[in-house]
Amino acid sequence: MKSSSMRKKIEAPKVIYEGWMVRYGRRKIGKSYIHMRYFVLESRLIAYYKKKPKDNMVPLKTLHIDGSCRVEDRGLKPHQGHMVYVLCVYNKKDSYNRITMAAFNIQEALIWKEKIELVIDQCQDSTTSDGNKPFVSYKSTLGHQRNVSFSSDHESLFSQDEEEGQQALLERRKTIGNGPPDSIPDWTQELESGLLNQDNSIQAYSGKHWRLVRLQNGLRIFEELLEVDHLPHSCSKAMKAVGVVDATCEAIFELIISMDCSTRFEWDCSFEYGSLVEEVDGHTAILYHRLHLDWMPKYVWPRDLCYVRYWRRNDDGSYVVLIRSREHADCGPQPGFVRALIESGGFKISPLRSRNGRPRTQVQHLMQIDMKGWVAGYFPSFQQYSLIQMLTSVAGLRDWFSQTDETHPSTKIPIMFNVTSDSVFAKKDQVAEELDVQPTPPLSQIHSGSKHSVMLDEDTDDDEDQMPAHELEGDSVKLEADIKQNVSDEKSSDQIDMSCFSGNLRWNDDDKGRNCWKISDGDNFKIRSKNFASDKSKVPGGKPIMELVAVDWLKDMKRMDHAARRHGCAVQVASEKGLFSLVINLQVPGSTYYSLVLYFVTKTLVPGSLLQRFFDGDDEFRNSRFKLIPAVPKGSWIVRQSVGSSACLLAKAVDCTFIREPKYLEIDVDIGSSTVANGVLGLVLGVVTTLVVDMAFLVQGNTPDELPEQLIGAVRVSHLELSSAVVPEFDANPSAQEDCQIQKSLP
Repeated sequence: MKSSSMRKKIEAPKVIYEGWMVRYGRRKIGKSYIHMRYFVLESRLIAYYKKKPKDNMVPLKTLHIDGSCRVEDRGLKPHQGHMVYVLCVYNKKDSYNRITMAAFNIQEALIWKEKIELVIDQCQDSTTSDGNKPFVSYKSTLGHQRNVSFSSDHESLFSQDEEEGQQALLERRKTIGNGPPDSIPDWTQELESGLLNQDNSIQAYSGKHWRLVRLQNGLRIFEELLEVDHLPHSCSKAMKAVGVVDATCEAIFELIISMDCSTRFEWDCSFEYGSLVEEVDGHTAILYHRLHLDWMPKYVWPRDLCYVRYWRRNDDGSYVVLIRSREHADCGPQPGFVRALIESGGFKISPLRSRNGRPRTQVQHLMQIDMKGWVAGYFPSFQQYSLIQMLTSVAGLRDWFSQTDETHPSTKIPIMFNVTSDSVFAKKDQVAEELDVQPTPPLSQIHSGSKHSVMLDEDTDDDEDQMPAHELEGDSVKLEADIKQNVSDEKSSDQIDMSCFSGNLRWNDDDKGRNCWKISDGDNFKIRSKNFASDKSKVPGGKPIMELVAVDWLKDMKRMDHAARRHGCAVQVASEKGLFSLVINLQVPGSTYYSLVLYFVTKTLVPGSLLQRFFDGDDEFRNSRFKLIPAVPKGSWIVRQSVGSSACLLAKAVDCTFIREPKYLEIDVDIGSSTVANGVLGLVLGVVTTLVVDMAFLVQGNTPDELPEQLIGAVRVSHLELSSAVVPEFDANPSAQEDCQIQKSLP
């Protein structure tokens, strides 16, 4: 009996939920910071670590969970243009005892919020049941209505104790996004007043205040009836579009809330540019928005908007986004634009019953806007045309989700640069830049929980929420000096000396450079995320794992195989320094053969890594994994459509030859081996001097332990000139030359 009781005491507590999340906060100088941490939720405790805990690893911080704990939804917070969804877990008894955590997609944040609230409810249930008091049982599932049930120990169902318990429950669920600012009319409340269920909401409401005026792009377009007097009056009538999108509410909400041009252009034809002017709180922000309207552009000036946006998530899993124009000191009238006026507008995103296992969502987009302008006032068709063009974004959402696998688009909002800022604020930002010595990891590494992510020690800003301010200020200077020293030491030890490498194609970091190359930003390419196997999501590529050190542009009368045998090339220099190289030889056929040779270098091959297995594997493994992601950011439309931007396994399209030597691996890609590739190449060569081409190379990850994927390297080649290629001199027998060099070195 003693041994069994001892086992129960030693037995580890049950883990409710665990995984990688982001630690989010702000430094005293005002700048935000994020760090990747591994969170573990137990039955009475939440803790986080720098890496996945093993054995008896001590957590960086813990928070004891009881009935006094609360989970506050702090909404969206910006960090360098990216948006994270922030939750704060705290104890009402101790203001300093709290943990702030965040996620890059709202689905993960909602799961953590639900799990933590469930543990809090269990703690409250056990406490109140022991005290013989009525208790509140909280049960919820993601995306469904929350049900509150009360115990029946007392005679009256609505006793005073039960009402207090219900009030405590509602207080615990309260977030900063429960209601919009007073200046924003909530048109969704009028819709909800006449609802019977989700499926017939529009019919019940449209028969009361709206009428169907047209069907366009598969959408129902409704117009406000003239006798309506509860909506704001203006020269324009409110209109709304209603459609069904085959996607989850969370995925649609993330796409709508983002103002990233790379994705917004694909579904919103009225969008030209958007940026964040001011963050009021996690649910409210001031935004600047430029409209793309092509109605008689010679006579009508373009329009822009400055408006306040508020969003919330309802208990039934629906989302509401409300907007209304607002003046702001940092966003005055812009030259060349007419400031339009939004009187009411936004989105309502409501879940529907799934069909054939696929999620379905009803999206309503309402807009009441005055386009302003004294010339446009004489053209009622301009107002109608502009309003319809904005409402058809619902059809764009539907088509975007039906043609893409991007289930978790990255939420981005650029920060608006205010040229009218006072010099005081400019000086403050300069001081902030000088003090902020810790580099921020790429988004792909942060999102994936990569072990290579750059993180601050927990003794610095990462624990600001557990220490009083007066204790932090005393050590701030010393901590910053230590961090700066550590960062400089890491950079000096990991950096590869680039001065010893050279190629005949010159390097130029200027975007307007010609006949040159530069390292392309890895975030321009989408690669498989950690959760790709389950949700097919992708993330920006981030920093490559190998350095691109040189590029050669060669030509000859015959195909140039094994380019690494050329005397004095970058791969031979790297081998002499003990570095490992990957040589990619893109062979272009024709009356004259061309070769674009890329040299990627790394210090070591990590044993057991996917890159090491690719280097040392057989040709069958390499052919099934070597992948290219192309892009043509600048070029004619027909070339961009022919090349595309989808990742492809090169060996399935063209012949690839692998040459493995002790210090390098060369891949000869024979583009002429494919009829299709040869046809596209013929089209490209004719206009190659007008093109800017991006290429990213990687080893495809298939299993969970191989994900997330990592880019080997990326290159951008700008306006390549065929006449600049040089004729190489290849060594006939590189091994014989090495023997000769060894003999010369002997005494």
